[in-house]
Amino acid sequence: MDTKEYLDGLGKTIDAKDSKGFADYITENGSFRFGNWPPVIGREAIINAVDAFFASIKSSKHSVVKYWKDENSIVWQGEVLYTRLDGNQVTVNFVNIFNMSGDKIQDYLIYIDNSPLYADMPSA
Repeated sequence: MDTKEYLDGLGKTIDAKDSKGFADYITENGSFRFGNWPPVIGREAIINAVDAFFASIKSSKHSVVKYWKDENSIVWQGEVLYTRLDGNQVTVNFVNIFNMSGDKIQDYLIYIDNSPLYADMPSA
């Protein structure tokens, strides 16, 4: 598996708002933690959580800044350009840590401060 191609593919899947395709990167009983959200376990729960997040943004564009890989993990340092629902854009830095099981992610940990994404947004 080429790590850069893997991360680029994952980023494109996220940017397409393809929650099922996203969950396919994760093991059937894998865990997903986005920032300081509680962990979500299992593909169906992950699809639901990711769909809820996708509904809160207009679009995203992920990029790979740097990555590290060893036999059981990948670390992805990146940037994401979000287009908010109000049309404004904001860039946010993140680090993802993937504990791998073969070519699938067992634990997907996102370290991000998404507060700029929701700053100054009108309340519903």
